[in-house]
Amino acid sequence: MPEPSHEDRLALAFVDLADTLVQDFDVINFLHSLTEHCVDLLDVAAAGVLLSTPQGQLVDAAASDERTRKLELASTEWDEGPCRDCFRSRAPVAVDRLDAPPVQARWPHFAPAAVKLGFTSVAAAPLRLHDQVIGALNLFRDEPGPLPAAQLRLGQALADTATIGVLQQRAVSEQMTVNAQLQAALDSRIVIEQAKGFLAHRRQVEVEEAFTLMRCYARTHRIRLTEIARQVLRGTADSSLLDSGQ
Repeated sequence: MPEPSHEDRLALAFVDLADTLVQDFDVINFLHSLTEHCVDLLDVAAAGVLLSTPQGQLVDAAASDERTRKLELASTEWDEGPCRDCFRSRAPVAVDRLDAPPVQARWPHFAPAAVKLGFTSVAAAPLRLHDQVIGALNLFRDEPGPLPAAQLRLGQALADTATIGVLQQRAVSEQMTVNAQLQAALDSRIVIEQAKGFLAHRRQVEVEEAFTLMRCYARTHRIRLTEIARQVLRGTADSSLLDSGQ
């Protein structure tokens, strides 16, 4: 069969990001899908998402690859970078050259680290619905030149759709308030990170490959990613996941 066209993939992305009214909705897995759609549809090398805690602190929630996840995690510790500025200003942020002196002065830790990873420019779009902003989406390029304005608008549209999906799913939940569900998502992130490291060590693979294995297993067996992570940590996951060559 021929590969789906860009228009087909775009339509599928918006359908995917709108399909959140399901019983086993998983916020972290959903946001990873957002980053993957961005890399597929936009002229970017990587994408990451930071979420806000109920106290207004940004934490890393999802990334398209491991190098980006580590950069996003470090940015929360440095309290600087495009996502931080985007979240606080509640408006998009675009930087054409990460190696430019003004940018290096603006983000003295983040900018050099991003350049060292091979990124040349970055844009950030708020995860927003009206006056509510729950986080930000980072879009990284590793080619010369900024992200075109039309693509930045598409990135914002994907971010807006994802935000609507997350908030819509929360609205129908009778067990949790918005803040409690945000905290639950962030707690799930910790469990997933621990399981990635455990599985990578057990199978002697890279952390990114271990995460891919868990996500594929969760999708195939229709189990929440967080539950698979807990099974991995308890050692009760299926042997086909825990052990290579099984």
